[in-house]
Amino acid sequence: MSQTTDRKKTFSVKEFLLNSQSYIALVAIFIIGTLICVKNGRNLFLSLTNFMNLLRAVSETGILAIGMTMIILLGDIDLSVGSVVALVSTGSAALMVHNGWGFVPTVLACLCMGAAYGLFNGLVVTQMKIQAFVVTLASMNIARGLARLWSGGAGIPLTYGIGEGLAAPEFEFFCKRLGGVVPVPAIIFLSLLLIFWGVMSKTRFGRQIYAVGGNSTAAHLSGIKVKRVRTLAFVISGVLASIAGMIHSAQISQGGPNEGMSYEMYAIAAVAIGGTSMAGGKGTMLGTLVGALIFGMLDNVMGLKGINSNIQLVVKGFLIILSVFAQAVRKED
Repeated sequence: MSQTTDRKKTFSVKEFLLNSQSYIALVAIFIIGTLICVKNGRNLFLSLTNFMNLLRAVSETGILAIGMTMIILLGDIDLSVGSVVALVSTGSAALMVHNGWGFVPTVLACLCMGAAYGLFNGLVVTQMKIQAFVVTLASMNIARGLARLWSGGAGIPLTYGIGEGLAAPEFEFFCKRLGGVVPVPAIIFLSLLLIFWGVMSKTRFGRQIYAVGGNSTAAHLSGIKVKRVRTLAFVISGVLASIAGMIHSAQISQGGPNEGMSYEMYAIAAVAIGGTSMAGGKGTMLGTLVGALIFGMLDNVMGLKGINSNIQLVVKGFLIILSVFAQAVRKED
């Protein structure tokens, strides 16, 4: 009896550690950052300014990760989001600077651009029955090529004001800080995260995504329109990528075809590190938030310590491998 009880206790501890790996990693990085990022008696990591900069830094890829969570829950992947950021970044700048468009028309056009691109991806995946990896790998190149054609291969600087060749002053709102402290991109990211947490946990559409990702055949037999659910998820991913693209161009005061490089990798990494199964059917928006914060906090700590950027890439690469490996271990158990 005693041995059986001990086994149950051991199993429960192991299960807890596996299920809580993301939260444990977040706490561990926070503690490490608190201990090592001290200079001249001042803790650089714990400063309010640093935390706000951290939230601003993760906002763009965090927004992409929200859409990526839905896509990966379906068992699909969207490699085009970084290039859509470039396309929308270029488009927003071109429409305002070259065509004289105002703030509202530009924002609406960019949202429609992202939705149309997501619709294209979704229809090709579902109607032509081609794997999402292949489709979005191809459309990733298409989007960046369109951005280069639109801009002539060069970035389009944004100077705000009224008149020819100037961007709408309201567009600068995307890079402002409310009260001079809280970055607007962080507010947009957290607001969208809350909205889509509600969508995934409280709505029929959210339940359908989990059902399709868990077993698409069973979902189809139960009456769920699988193709429509998958297509809509790609449309949402495209719209979120367009929001990230506008924020990006506002933050760097430029739109260009070379923006958003590797953003898709960071979004996928945040989702995977947050515990969403790469096979689909299991994961949460809260986990994605934790994954984005882990990735951002790791970047932040290494940046404060002045660690070589190439070493940072190596560390982040190993982190992604470890997170996926932990998923495999948990699945075997």
